[in-house]
Amino acid sequence: MQTTRSDMIGTPTGRLAAQLLFAACVAVFAVFFAWPVLLTVAEGFSEPVSGGKRSWTLRYVADVFGDPVLRRCLTHSLGLALTVTGLSVLVAMPLAILATRYEFPGKRLLVPLLLVPLVLPPFVGAIGMRHLLGRFGALNSLLGALGIIDPDHPIDFLGGARFWGVVLVQTLYLYPIVYLNVSAALANLDPTMEQAAENLGAAFGLRLRRIILPLILPGMFAGCTIVFIWSFTELGTPLMFDYYSVAPVQVFWGIQEMSTNPRPYALVAVMLSVSAGLYLAATLVFGGRSYAMTTRAMTGEAARRLGPAGGVAAAAFVAAVIAAAVLPHVGVLLTSLAGPGSWYRSVLPQRWTFEHYTGALRHPLAAGSIRNSLFYAGLATLLDIALGFTMAYLSVRVRIRGRRLLDTLAMMPLAVPGLVLAFGYVAMTLRWPFPQLADWCRSHGWEKAAALMQVTGEAPNPAMFLIIAYAMRRLPYVVRSAAAGLSQVSAELEEAAANLGASRIYTVRRVIVPLVIPNLIAGGLLAFSFAMLEVSDSLILAQTEEYYPMTKAIYALFARLGDGPYIASAMGAWGMALLTVTLIGASLMLGRRLGAIFRM
Repeated sequence: MQTTRSDMIGTPTGRLAAQLLFAACVAVFAVFFAWPVLLTVAEGFSEPVSGGKRSWTLRYVADVFGDPVLRRCLTHSLGLALTVTGLSVLVAMPLAILATRYEFPGKRLLVPLLLVPLVLPPFVGAIGMRHLLGRFGALNSLLGALGIIDPDHPIDFLGGARFWGVVLVQTLYLYPIVYLNVSAALANLDPTMEQAAENLGAAFGLRLRRIILPLILPGMFAGCTIVFIWSFTELGTPLMFDYYSVAPVQVFWGIQEMSTNPRPYALVAVMLSVSAGLYLAATLVFGGRSYAMTTRAMTGEAARRLGPAGGVAAAAFVAAVIAAAVLPHVGVLLTSLAGPGSWYRSVLPQRWTFEHYTGALRHPLAAGSIRNSLFYAGLATLLDIALGFTMAYLSVRVRIRGRRLLDTLAMMPLAVPGLVLAFGYVAMTLRWPFPQLADWCRSHGWEKAAALMQVTGEAPNPAMFLIIAYAMRRLPYVVRSAAAGLSQVSAELEEAAANLGASRIYTVRRVIVPLVIPNLIAGGLLAFSFAMLEVSDSLILAQTEEYYPMTKAIYALFARLGDGPYIASAMGAWGMALLTVTLIGASLMLGRRLGAIFRM
């Protein structure tokens, strides 16, 4: 019988090595995850007193709720997150049911395309949507050409409806997260339960309400949690839509005041408290109403073939969702190919060019940011592979006390907003020991080393903190991918190697790693690609053009006149191509296990 855990840890040396690795992993999370988050919360809920000490206070948090502007921003952010989450469920639920339970024309082609939104962050997709939905953009031009509206009095889709513009872009990007979780939950259902209910005369609606939904609530809730936290704290899309009346934008604007004004800390602490509080509340509510299956599905239920009318309707629905989901992609591609000023009052650009793609590789800011992102994301991926494999190995293969904690720690970056983590890193640089280390480096003439200790102030170099932020944010992908590979490799191989006199390190290096290398490559590719297009960390931590990563450069270029928005779109298209290749490669390597990477 195949086993997944090894007994080789029983030697004193093996126990000591495992405990040291376990302690090192926990220490990494304590320093680079728990400390920045707790520091932000402590600064928001405390104030300095005599003797350099701090006392707990709710005054700053009360100021946040007492300020009508910040209170309105929090309300808008909460409404945005709830709306995006609800719409994502409404879109993803029927898609998951159709994909897992039914056969319809074009299914093999259409269903994989449901993940297309993942190849373009909403921050970049907002560029394309602005050209499509602008007052004199493609949609209004089309409506005017059809005689539906007066071309001189177009509909202001983005002027008075920025909220819905952000909702649209984020929903089209995030629904695959819910779709992957619900699909996995549906695949694990025991089909005999539904079949028994159907034999008793229960209609599909009754089966859905009384059997399917209660059983898939944990999976649905996992996806909804990621979507809610993401949309509640997402910074890039509101900035691109000029929708500033949300909490993340207020945090972004408050970065430079952190050393003198505690309000940004309090606002971030409130956002974190809201996310954590709603998560815990929903866990208690849904946890009490969930139902357990006596068995998991040992064999999947055969997909039912829909009739001609039903099959056409299902294919049309899936195709319509895909068509809507690719609108941001189409907008970005068309913008990147449009000649400057040629896409105005027209459905399509009047002049086409590839110059923006070469410009994205030659423009000083664009080219420099791509090099920076390659450097940051590359080092972050190497850190993720080393730390992720270690954590996966300890949690899957080794009998050691506290191993379950490692999997929990690895998944926590999915539950804590990237905005909060990035803000925490800025706070770290303002507290001991970083200012002291910076002063010591300057006293020895090491100006470059001193700059690494700063994110704000004069001549900061955020490279170190960007690499750490990227690594922490994308570590779950590598851990889940490595754990999936290790669970399929029998521990008997390690025991056989040990019986032949091989050390554990030698066995891991020559036996285990070669067997799970496809999983490590897949997780590493995902970590690298998503780090290349990381938004919140990049916008907050990179304050100097010399060190801009790719997404910060896209934001800066989009705000410039001339060819800036077009070069920004071309950079987004390059990033889209990178993510497309990455997801295809990871899907080929991981198969159906790809969805587990996006689940909490």
